[in-house]
Amino acid sequence: MLLSQGLSPCVRQGPDGFVLSVPQDQANRAHAGLLAYESENSVKLAEGSAPVSAPSLLAASAIAGLLILIFYSVTVVWMPNVPWFERGSADALRILHGEPWRAVTALTLHADVVHALSNAVGIALFLSAVSSTLGMGLGCALVLLAGVAGNLANAFFHGGPHVSLGASTAVFGAVGALGALGVARRRRTASSKRRAWLPVAAALALLAMLGTGGQRVDVWAHLFGLLAGGVLGTFVAFLAPRAPGLPIQWACGSAGVATLFYCWVLALR
Repeated sequence: MLLSQGLSPCVRQGPDGFVLSVPQDQANRAHAGLLAYESENSVKLAEGSAPVSAPSLLAASAIAGLLILIFYSVTVVWMPNVPWFERGSADALRILHGEPWRAVTALTLHADVVHALSNAVGIALFLSAVSSTLGMGLGCALVLLAGVAGNLANAFFHGGPHVSLGASTAVFGAVGALGALGVARRRRTASSKRRAWLPVAAALALLAMLGTGGQRVDVWAHLFGLLAGGVLGTFVAFLAPRAPGLPIQWACGSAGVATLFYCWVLALR
């Protein structure tokens, strides 16, 4: 900044740190320029959204994981007589024949406690990572939308008798979103452009390690969730390079909760 003003700054290391100096006859101009620079950049910083602390995000995401376990207890232990699985599973034929809400409700259903616990941990970890970039409300809405899009794509892909359950599609949606957001962040930095695609490789590696093993694993649902998260993450990174403010966060989070509630109302009516 001082060089752009035609001044002659010099940086040297002293006993108390680095010292920026200019010739005596340039001191007043340098001081005024530094004050102006600090004033302009403090305004820009105030306009941006302050990031939420990591412990707060992890706690909020842990609550989302806890809700998965609570709903599992409701559907399997406390209220097993309610036809939760019959009405809410991602049955491909029924989704394609007028019951699209199943793509939403299936994300909250789990066949056993191991299934529920693994997805609760996955949501807690990956939702926290997404929210550290986008904010909690927008992060939740994006992960939910990625899971729904993955279930819909899975239903269209199978096109016949196929039933899937669980939040793992949304978990891999979060992984895909993380990959896309990582690419966007690296491409904004000149020094990182050569390695900009490393987050995509990391996301695919996570899919290979966590999403393809086991007899009851729906690999296609995981893949479609990952792809949906990648597309949505790219769109959001382009549309909102910074996390939006609290009003939008609350609106997105509330919309996600309302969507879950409304779809279960449709399923159980």
